[in-house]
Amino acid sequence: MRWGARSPARVRTRRAPGGGRRVRSGRLRQVSAWLWIALAALAAWLWLLLGQGFFWRTDITLPRRRDPERWPSVAVVVPARDEAEVLPRSLPSLLTQDYPGRAEIFLVDDGSADGTGALARRLATELGGLRLTVTSPGEPGRGWTGKLWAVRHGMALARERTGADYLLLTDADIAHEPDSLRELVRAATTHDLDLVSQMARLRVATFWERLIVPAFVYFFAQLYPFRWVNAGHRAAAAGGCALLRVAAAERAGVPGSIRQAVIDDVALARAVRRSGGRIWLGLAERVDSVRPYPRLGQLWRMVSRSAYAQLRHQPLLLVLTVAGLAVVYLVPPVATVAGLVTGEGALPAVGGAAWLIMAGSYLPMLRHYRQSWWWAPLLPVTAALYLLMTVDSAVQHGRGRGAWKGRTYGRPAPER
Repeated sequence: MRWGARSPARVRTRRAPGGGRRVRSGRLRQVSAWLWIALAALAAWLWLLLGQGFFWRTDITLPRRRDPERWPSVAVVVPARDEAEVLPRSLPSLLTQDYPGRAEIFLVDDGSADGTGALARRLATELGGLRLTVTSPGEPGRGWTGKLWAVRHGMALARERTGADYLLLTDADIAHEPDSLRELVRAATTHDLDLVSQMARLRVATFWERLIVPAFVYFFAQLYPFRWVNAGHRAAAAGGCALLRVAAAERAGVPGSIRQAVIDDVALARAVRRSGGRIWLGLAERVDSVRPYPRLGQLWRMVSRSAYAQLRHQPLLLVLTVAGLAVVYLVPPVATVAGLVTGEGALPAVGGAAWLIMAGSYLPMLRHYRQSWWWAPLLPVTAALYLLMTVDSAVQHGRGRGAWKGRTYGRPAPER
């Protein structure tokens, strides 16, 4: 039924006590129901604003740090599959790292068909810098995702050749400022951290990137508030840039213990935390993704490939998530507009207050991405797209497979 509609079967009139004008009781009950939903959305936003670890703040950056007495050795492991487009902008930033200790790069060419490995060797020859080893692991073993199979191969080779103290796990599309590795190591050694990860600043250039990308990080922080992660109340990481202590990796049995994980960064953090490790997660200031997502379809595939996995492939969680997204993100603007059109008393005020809080909580992330404030009121539109991407992710899973970069995966085996 549309907002404010009057159903002849349900709308009755009665005279107020002592005479006076008639009141349409059925319509009042209907309006009251919509008002209660809007109030629920407002209450949810008040809770999110104050009780969800202040997820909307963007001041969680690398903590204060100092130089270690001895600079530990680091092996940089870069899984790469068909990355020739972005490698010229990312690999040079690793080769030219200004790191006082020993560091070596292992690029694992995961079955690329675009000459990724050859391009990496040529860049290393031309630019010099840190030593680069390009290797290939072959096809993934049974029960492994392609990326984690590549990481396993790179970690094993690094352990064999370098005996490194730390591993920098970084994606092939991530560009680092010259002091990135040094600052990560300083943070890890100063605070005795086993896993230090930074959410790289993703590219925001086209209309669709501006609409969707900042919200991607905003939603991630809402699900895994960085303050809660760093206080030990929740486990999460950003896989694009993660410094991992080798001893902690061995205690946690990674990557073997998470070999089927689609959301491998969160799985890594959970494994390290379960084994007694200390983790830290924050926003990067000098680490950037150079991968372009100019079209909606590319962003759609990026989100939908892992959205249902985030819900542990549970239909009930899917239903609850869709309902929650609808109430929290879609009801406020709908209630505001419908209330103004129909003149339904407090409805536009309640909906507008929830919408205002929502938009205000999004502003810090927009500033972090150097975007205009006027994208903030459009967050419900972005949330609606994410809702559809999540449903599509479940549909693809229901068909028995998901695809990424030409590689398909069936349903994961049930956990034991």
